[in-house]
Amino acid sequence: MPDPRLLLASTSSTRQRLLQAAGLQFRSVAPRVDEEALRLALEAEGTTPFAIADALAEAKALKIGARNPSSLVIGCDQTLDLDGACLSKPEDRDAARRQLLSLRGRRHRLHAAAVIAEGGRPVWRHTASATLSVRPFSEAWLDGYLDRNWPSVAGSAGAYHVEGEGVQLFDRIDGDWFAILGLPLVQMVTYLMDRGEIPA
Repeated sequence: MPDPRLLLASTSSTRQRLLQAAGLQFRSVAPRVDEEALRLALEAEGTTPFAIADALAEAKALKIGARNPSSLVIGCDQTLDLDGACLSKPEDRDAARRQLLSLRGRRHRLHAAAVIAEGGRPVWRHTASATLSVRPFSEAWLDGYLDRNWPSVAGSAGAYHVEGEGVQLFDRIDGDWFAILGLPLVQMVTYLMDRGEIPA
């Protein structure tokens, strides 16, 4: 069977499940972009978390697209925006605890960006956002939550999976559900259908 035209520049199991559930034929490829170094450089330049998500998604799409010029390459990234500061993935359990305490009783935003590259250049991009309000949980609850969920949440900024027990962290969620999961799926599928990559 020939390789699909669509490449996902990500090994995220959540994003793969989203594309599979949407009926897309694709191959997943690790982009091997130094996300942390790029994020820090962008932050030093005063780039917003919203724009950082887009820039990282583009870097991944272009990295894989350079080696696959005839493919449509989807690059994705998600940032956690706490009052304009970009929170990264916690490096250990203690960092996750500190991060969750910093979110307690406050609102933050998740920005999920996708960029599609073709022939070595971006041809489509979209960033979707959601606003999440964290309830004023107790430290005892937090420690139990981390006991049960670390290290499975280590790969997530904010150290939570809303689709799992992490939903108990929140008392309100507004915005694009797929942005919370890390991919502006509705807008991307619409684009692929409009250009005939998916039967309409």
